[in-house]
Amino acid sequence: MNPQTERRIGIVSIIVYDPDRVYQKLNQILHDYSDLIIGRMGLPYRERNFSIIALIVNGTTDEIGALTGKLGQLESLSVKTSFAKEK
Repeated sequence: MNPQTERRIGIVSIIVYDPDRVYQKLNQILHDYSDLIIGRMGLPYRERNFSIIALIVNGTTDEIGALTGKLGQLESLSVKTSFAKEK
């Protein structure tokens, strides 16, 4: 199977440094890619004024790359992706 069409499980971690500034755009992007998102967990760290979001995703590397690319264009956040090892 072509690696670019093979669906993979991964985790996308997002650290949002200025939640009030970016949440509307962030949530719109997550809505646009909701077909890839299996689960979402968000933890506000109010004392430090940032939030951590973990997304469990299932999609091709191209689809997940498109999601993280859109997120990476937003100011005030950091995005990292990790994929499960293939068996």
